[in-house]
Amino acid sequence: MNDSVLDSVQHYQAVAHAIHYIRANAKRQPTLKNIADAMGFSEYHLQRVFAAWAGVSAKRFLQYVTKARALEALRRSQDILSVSLDAGLSGPGRLHDLMVSCEAMSPGEIKTLGKGLEIGFGLANTPFGQALLGWTPRGICHLVFCDGDESVQAELLVSRWPESTLRRDDQAASLLSDRIFDKELERGKLHLVIRGTNFQIKVWEALLRVPSSRVVSYQQLATLAGVPSAQRAVGSALAANTVGYLIPCHRVIRSDGELGSFRWGVARKQAIQAWEACAGE
Repeated sequence: MNDSVLDSVQHYQAVAHAIHYIRANAKRQPTLKNIADAMGFSEYHLQRVFAAWAGVSAKRFLQYVTKARALEALRRSQDILSVSLDAGLSGPGRLHDLMVSCEAMSPGEIKTLGKGLEIGFGLANTPFGQALLGWTPRGICHLVFCDGDESVQAELLVSRWPESTLRRDDQAASLLSDRIFDKELERGKLHLVIRGTNFQIKVWEALLRVPSSRVVSYQQLATLAGVPSAQRAVGSALAANTVGYLIPCHRVIRSDGELGSFRWGVARKQAIQAWEACAGE
């Protein structure tokens, strides 16, 4: 892992702390000094960390973590999604602007629990904390964030593919993480191999059509997936996602602007959203 990504991990930890504080004190709209004091930082250091992490000032970043910004983003997404639907779901942001492609694992592969399949896996630092990555010769099949539970996450990967051959390679995982979280990722350079029910895959593929730096509601995503009355089932499909970030369940929020749940923590969800929004400016 290169030094810049390691620095970004440390910055994310500071950002996560700040987000927890902001959410807990949102009603009184804390100032930059309030946040810096709560974190034990000077205002200058807080500004420097945010600028290095997100590419914008702390004040600008904080605008992204407000409910008002979330509601505005939902309204903008409604226009984009309408265009996408009218165009046969081939509108803006389809498959991360073709940066990410995916295919479903075959029923045979799932039935045999990965027998004969070789899966590489390893731990790596990311801008949003440590993650466990898994990949096959055909593409990335696993990306989950860890919060001191690395062994538990590794056991879950093993339990999903008990008949496969798992080969640990943290160095390869680190190199893969660098590619995944490169803000200048080249088009078509990442391929996913996903495992799920037909319904889950339909939801995940619809989610891949949501442009980076945009958010959608559960209702909007259900409509994109062709199941407008299945909002609750859509939420369950998001909770079952084991390819975090690349299948961007962090882009789904409630219609009232609240963040809703996230498998890897609400602070991480909001941090990723803000990071993408800042990068898109």
